[in-house]
Amino acid sequence: MLSIGVALAGCSSLDGAAHRVANVVTPYKVEVVQGNFVSREQVEALQPGMSRQQVRDILGTPLVTSVFHADRWEYVFTIKRPGVDSQVRKLTVFFNGDLFARSEGDEMPTEAEFVASLGSKKKLGKIPQLEASEEQLSKFPAAKPVEEPVAAEPPPTAASYPPLESGAR
Repeated sequence: MLSIGVALAGCSSLDGAAHRVANVVTPYKVEVVQGNFVSREQVEALQPGMSRQQVRDILGTPLVTSVFHADRWEYVFTIKRPGVDSQVRKLTVFFNGDLFARSEGDEMPTEAEFVASLGSKKKLGKIPQLEASEEQLSKFPAAKPVEEPVAAEPPPTAASYPPLESGAR
């Protein structure tokens, strides 16, 4: 009966150790970027009366175009990074026929603001020191010098070589 109690106590300590290891080791989380980033400078470059091709040259290919809504293009941009709030921005571009009429959507950041927001990742924990001190190195035995092997004399070269092909065919 006592052995069963000891075995169960051992299982719970192993479970606790596994839980602590799982909290330290975390899986890699992928940064997900979808859509086209549209900057404030790009939106300001749009002028009423521009052709669809001119708008496409400035903003890029829209993420969503619809057969049922041929007079508008949707630009949606999302970026999801571990440890940082997701960024979602939407812009809708409206056309009259083949000419740009107006745009509406979220206020877009400037290119500089967007680049600055990319650098604001979650702070990692304390970075370990990667150099050993002399005191730490003294705990290990000194490395033995490596003796270089003495090169053996190569075998003597043959004075003549056999023919590559036999003479008889």
